[in-house]
Amino acid sequence: MAVSDVSLGALVLPDGAGRSARCPGVVLIPDVWGLSQLYREFACRLAGEGFATLALDPYGGPIQITDPGRFLRERSDPEAQARVQASVDFLSMQTALASMPVGVVGFCIGGTHALLAACGLRGIAACVSFYGILSYDHGLLHDPAGRDFALKPRDPLAAITELRVPLLAIFGDHDEFVPETDVRALEATLKQTGKRAEIQVYRGAGHAFLNETRPQAFRPEAARDAWARMLAFLRRELTASAPR
Repeated sequence: MAVSDVSLGALVLPDGAGRSARCPGVVLIPDVWGLSQLYREFACRLAGEGFATLALDPYGGPIQITDPGRFLRERSDPEAQARVQASVDFLSMQTALASMPVGVVGFCIGGTHALLAACGLRGIAACVSFYGILSYDHGLLHDPAGRDFALKPRDPLAAITELRVPLLAIFGDHDEFVPETDVRALEATLKQTGKRAEIQVYRGAGHAFLNETRPQAFRPEAARDAWARMLAFLRRELTASAPR
């Protein structure tokens, strides 16, 4: 596979892409800590499965974060979404895709932005959100001083009624940042509005359970199943929406 550092992150193309075969694309959105080696490896794994993958660098370079909650509360969602849109547009223009569809996959706050992107951005055909934070009214992203709506116009629980593409949302039932009540609220709204979506909750798993660099959080069995579920979903949805 071919790996290139580009202005938006790390681009990984499957072997033969653009020469002997077209392939669908995936924009991969990392957690709060940005484009670490873990997400570069995830991008390579996706490319190994036939997806041209852009692992997004959400900050455009190294950044120091001392208080993740405060950092995220003070970060502009519209600016973050603009960078996701630029990544979708960039990936769509790659020769390897040749008009093939693009999906978004995100982890933690990246999962939040994947969900928001699936409700408002153009050029996206499917969304997978791993333990994306759903609410700004409580928890890590709640600001006791009051939300700045210029920075945080709406959270996924508010945006999900406008979901535009098939969704796979994956959580653990021991997630300290995504309470089960939020997951159930998401599920209820999706059912009420008739959106195409699947929600999977892994028992005994907490936040970041796919992160193999964090032994206390990593749950190998759940991680393997979730990864396989994601691949099956992306193959089904991105193939189904590909031009004939």
